[in-house]
Amino acid sequence: MTMTKQDTDALRALDGLTDPRPSVRLRTALAAGTAPDPRYVGRLVECCAVEPELLVREMLTWALTRHPTSLTLPALMREVRSEHARARGQALHTLSKIGDRQAWPAITEELLSDADDEVARSAWRAAVALVPAGEEPALAAVLATRLGRGGRETRMSLSRALVALGEASGPALSAAAADPDPRVRTHALATRRLLADPDAGFESAIEEAKRVVALTGAPTTDDDDRADR
Repeated sequence: MTMTKQDTDALRALDGLTDPRPSVRLRTALAAGTAPDPRYVGRLVECCAVEPELLVREMLTWALTRHPTSLTLPALMREVRSEHARARGQALHTLSKIGDRQAWPAITEELLSDADDEVARSAWRAAVALVPAGEEPALAAVLATRLGRGGRETRMSLSRALVALGEASGPALSAAAADPDPRVRTHALATRRLLADPDAGFESAIEEAKRVVALTGAPTTDDDDRADR
């Protein structure tokens, strides 16, 4: 497709997204969301994939939410299949912010089990935001297979996702509470406690779950620091 002078001029407005100064990139992203232009979408998605500063990435995501979903969803659904973890994670994060359930087919089991913790956490949040009515129990069953994974932040993110699914998580958590792996049992029991009492707090729920697992005769793992090494 031949680019017209108008197209070139429009994209020139985004030149600041490659400026070495984060403040300039932030202002450029803000301007792109304040005055949306369909011609911006591809460039905004590309910059999301490589932007090193969290605050700028959040502004790029906001800018994309200001554009038509008919343009943003296809681009982001392609991006979640990128070989680059940051690109996958940011695309998932943006899809969760847009909240259009047409993007649900992009949330695959592969993404929910991504080897990169940040990508997996973004996939869990996106899945909860996009899951169609009636699919919550199936999603909870998949998420429950990740119980016990990673360090504190990863486990807390997974607990939040399962709690957000509400009663649909109950059967999957009950099954995981009988898992032979004490880390899985501990995480499942803690999440079940949070499901019953969201104000309990993750740390206290984990400590209580460890005591329960210990009393059943199964050894617990002194894991919070070890899991992050």
